[in-house]
Parts: sequence; structure tokens; C-alpha cells
Amino acid sequence: QVQLVESGGGLVQPGGSLRLSCAASGSTFSMYVMAWYRQAPGKQRELVARITSGGTTNYLDSVKGRFTISRDNAKNMVYLGMNSLKPEDTAVYYCNVDLPTGRYWGQGTQVTVSS
Repeated sequence: QVQLVESGGGLVQPGGSLRLSCAASGSTFSMYVMAWYRQAPGKQRELVARITSGGTTNYLDSVKGRFTISRDNAKNMVYLGMNSLKPEDTAVYYCNVDLPTGRYWGQGTQVTVSS
């Protein structure tokens, strides 16, 4: 059974930093793209960052230069480092992987950027 478990969210002041973690289990993930999405209240879920098996990354324009996605295939972990956080980054952040067996999501972790 595939499971994605996010952690690391919280309340942070504007300009602060957080590091989200996603622990994956139940399958082999190293060959697949893994991603972070977010969903703010009243808005659609949007792709924040993705990383291929080879380490190629892509980012939402509004987070380029501030967020960094990385992965540790040996540990089945994916990370999202977030710096210079802004109030508009407030959302629930979800870990995602698309496998041949389906699309999988974690339960989400809340990130709130507020003074």
C-alpha cells in the first residue's frame, strides 16, 4: 500500500523558512517524478515543484529562487526547502507521486505565513 506522509509545516513569519519532508513507502519511487502541490483556501490545487528520478527540477514561477525541491532515493524521501516565505505561500502542501498503479497524495501539511 502506497503511503505518503508529509511533515514540517507550521506557522512562520514573513521572510522565514521552513523545510517540508515527505516519507514515501509501499513501492519503489526512485524511478518516478515526485512533486509538491499546494492548495490555498478557495483556490485550486497547484503544482509548486517537481523532481525527476535524475534530479531535474521544475518550479512554479512565483517560488523560483525561494524554494528548493530535493530527494533522497535511498530513504524514499522528498523535501521542499522554503525560504523568504510570503503570506501568499499560505496553503496546505501535498506530496504527490504518479505511479503505474495510480496517482497518490499525502494527507497534507499546513503552512501559514503570518506576522
